[in-house]
Amino acid sequence: MNFSIAWQKINAMGRDFMALLPNLILGIVVFVIFLFIASGVRSLVRKVTASRQQSQSLTLLLSRLAYVFMLIVGILVTFTVMIPSFTPTTLISALGVGGVAIGFAFKDIFQNFLAGILLLLTEPFKINDQIKYKDFEGTVETIQTRATTIKTYDGRRVVIPNAELFINSVTVNTAYEKRRLQYDVGIGYGDDIAKARQLMLEAMREVEGVLSDPAPEALVVDLADSTVNLRARWWINPPRRSDYMESMDGVLEAIKNKLVLNGIDLPFPTQQILLHDQTEETDGDRRAQREGWPAGNGDVPRPAREIPRPEPETTPASEEKATEEKPA
Repeated sequence: MNFSIAWQKINAMGRDFMALLPNLILGIVVFVIFLFIASGVRSLVRKVTASRQQSQSLTLLLSRLAYVFMLIVGILVTFTVMIPSFTPTTLISALGVGGVAIGFAFKDIFQNFLAGILLLLTEPFKINDQIKYKDFEGTVETIQTRATTIKTYDGRRVVIPNAELFINSVTVNTAYEKRRLQYDVGIGYGDDIAKARQLMLEAMREVEGVLSDPAPEALVVDLADSTVNLRARWWINPPRRSDYMESMDGVLEAIKNKLVLNGIDLPFPTQQILLHDQTEETDGDRRAQREGWPAGNGDVPRPAREIPRPEPETTPASEEKATEEKPA
């Protein structure tokens, strides 16, 4: 076996490596320098955005984008130093061939990325806001470039793609300082509506946390089957979920106790069933039919059993016999 050819190739590779070694060392030094530059740019962006009172998520996004941008520039410069024949134009032309395919393959990722940037720029909600999206409701933990995470009230984490939040409707429960709560209370038809309204207002004013401005309200909203429904409405501040539940509990307890103590009825749902009596002589006559109401003292239709029935028509026996003997 002739090892001279292999030895010549190894020597050639060694000479090429030694010739390239200074460029490799210089490229590594350049990349390390760009690492420090990228860290400095990231810190600078954080300070600038923080001084302008930007949201925490937007500050984090801009600092990350600045850091990644400087790293990309550093990598391009490093390759240019290490491989003199390499130019950024060569890389761009190489990536342009597969750019369309990459775009289709990562369409959803790019869509969520752009939606995340728009959410951070427009800020329809922020970190620690409480939002509701479809069946999910909770506190916003993070707003990343791909998805937003919320912590539900029962201690679970939900990851929602940013494109979903950007396209669809989202309810922000903590967007404003105040929030109005309401609940319908049913009283009996025989109760005094004005008195019940006054008692409900007094009960709401006595609960801690209920705002006096705007003032509580009690409005008649429905004449139901068995109750007159009054809607209690009151405002709270702050409007977070814990405050909502605490205020709802206190107001409902106060209203119930106040109404019962003052003799206001809180009736159960009732239903009256009328049984139609189909044994009267007027059965089927819509002008005189009573539909099961009590008879009372006036004239009422007679029961069917008291109505005389006509006798059935009879045929003389001789005629019946003649009919039987008649030949066919």
